[in-house]
Amino acid sequence: RLRRARLSISPSAMAGPRPVVLSGPSGAGKSTLLKKLMQEYDNVFGFSVSHTTRKPRPGEENGKDYHYVTREAMQAGIDNGEFIENADFSGNMYGTSKAAVQDVQAKNLICILDIDMQGVRNIKRTELNPIYISIQPPSMEVLEMRLRERKTESEENLQKRLNAAKVDIELSKKTGVFDAIIINDKLEDAYEQLKQTLLEVSF
Repeated sequence: RLRRARLSISPSAMAGPRPVVLSGPSGAGKSTLLKKLMQEYDNVFGFSVSHTTRKPRPGEENGKDYHYVTREAMQAGIDNGEFIENADFSGNMYGTSKAAVQDVQAKNLICILDIDMQGVRNIKRTELNPIYISIQPPSMEVLEMRLRERKTESEENLQKRLNAAKVDIELSKKTGVFDAIIINDKLEDAYEQLKQTLLEVSF
């Protein structure tokens, strides 16, 4: 088991730690893995809170899970060059602001971004130079079961998410897209693999 001390950062040794992009289809378990990582290593990692125009789901908090904004406000920010990346999905806008990443880096923490495949492609055109990690389900059947258990999507949106997931998983297999791919079958195993991957590529 990894000790907290091994995942510590020396500010003098690492003035600007590389950000980490976590990507993968909705339902793959990114949020669950992220929460575990942030709880155990809150002195090492900081989460970049994305903006979205979608409504909060039950239990989600503004400023913690997402910055929930109007389409007009988000479009104005994009037009002003305030976003590193942005994408449209299921009629909603999502994006990562420069300020959100800078807020984390100002605390000398490794910035983690939760971004979809559109966002990954956009970030590859920037100078952010993050480490790219893909979190994937063991199968499409498992993914569909997880999404249905949430009961947060209409059938139409659920099918859109499943179709997008198939495309994302295929794209992730291309050489050079991701530095690591983690299959989230058993949560604890996936979490240990995520920690080991971060140790190998971050330090």
